[in-house]
Amino acid sequence: MLRDVLILQKRELKKRLAERYIPRQAQLRQQDSNLVKVIIGPRRVGKSFFAIHQLSGFKDLGYVNFDDERLADLTDYDELLAAVDSVHNNPKILLLDEIQNLPKWELFANRLSRQGYNLFITGSNAHLLSRELATHLTGRHTSVVLFPFSFPEYLKATSSTELTNNEKRQKLEEYLEQGGYPEPLVKNIDRKEYLSTLFDSVIYKDILRRYKIRSPQGIVDLSQYLLSNTAMEFSYTSLSEIGHCRSVHTVQRYMGYLQEAYLFFTLSRFSYKMRGQAGENKKIYCIDNGLVSAKAFQLSQDRGRRYENAVAIRLKCLESQGGFRFFYWRNAQNEEVDFVIYKDRKVSQLIQVCFDMARQKVREREVRALLKASAELECGNLLVLTADYEAVEEIEWFGIKGKVKFMPLWKWLAE
Repeated sequence: MLRDVLILQKRELKKRLAERYIPRQAQLRQQDSNLVKVIIGPRRVGKSFFAIHQLSGFKDLGYVNFDDERLADLTDYDELLAAVDSVHNNPKILLLDEIQNLPKWELFANRLSRQGYNLFITGSNAHLLSRELATHLTGRHTSVVLFPFSFPEYLKATSSTELTNNEKRQKLEEYLEQGGYPEPLVKNIDRKEYLSTLFDSVIYKDILRRYKIRSPQGIVDLSQYLLSNTAMEFSYTSLSEIGHCRSVHTVQRYMGYLQEAYLFFTLSRFSYKMRGQAGENKKIYCIDNGLVSAKAFQLSQDRGRRYENAVAIRLKCLESQGGFRFFYWRNAQNEEVDFVIYKDRKVSQLIQVCFDMARQKVREREVRALLKASAELECGNLLVLTADYEAVEEIEWFGIKGKVKFMPLWKWLAE
């Protein structure tokens, strides 16, 4: 039975290698066989596809996909290894897909690493993986977080020729609507139906079932509200008034599950004091604009919030590679800067997202907040991401001077 499952999975692996592959910008260290290589990220962003193509040149590769109901009751890991050896001819390189579905997987991975296997694993639960990796594989693993397609990857997936700048600008509007999940873009699949089904599957399979939540309506209501209010500020108290979420504690727990499953992420308000950050409201972002357009309840298209969500996703991806953290800024007058980049113990850049530069009041509001934050945080690297306006301007507001760079969002994302 077990051997038969692995034979069928091996055939699936060969079929996948024949499918069209869009090279990813993520980098995976392969050279050190002593380190466990971990690929984490949302479901269906191509983690296993990425790993398979990274390892396609190796003949002695063993593969097991634990996102398979036929392996749900697996407990005998020695029997599993014997079946892998039989099907894959005693491989020394192993790719274990969606390993978080395996009971006590971290102990099994640790044993394989000690036995000299060159081990690659993928998973779709951020907290579970990070907690167990920190406990059992400290210093013996390297990881990469894979996100839905970035804008450059989206251009490769949807265009067969080199594009002009004007064509890239037009493609951005498609990207903000369709999102970056690979499968609907490279196959003839209905995007909205695919993404809607995927979102529901993550809620019911990765959250409700895993955490044994008896009443699903609370987290369903909460997730729907978050989708429809992406790029908005929230407090746990305000969220507790939604639908069937009746307590702050329940909301905090549900928010943790939604973030662990890579559906959403939150942004803290910037403060040099950790206590100041913890006590303030946060902002919510969705991991992909396509999920928002497929599932959110919206009376109109809010392009400004989609612009901001796209920037947040890109910054989250870059943050996962290390080197900086990012926040939002708000002062006592409720003036806001969308993103504060914090690097090497100082604020290195302030980013404002302003879709509607044609309206003078909007432009003045956004730039005024940027200059005030610049003075308070002692940062002169000021960027405004726009729909199409591009310039560098010396601006003064009530004695506060600054050089502000205006840049079209498509160009910033393409870089």
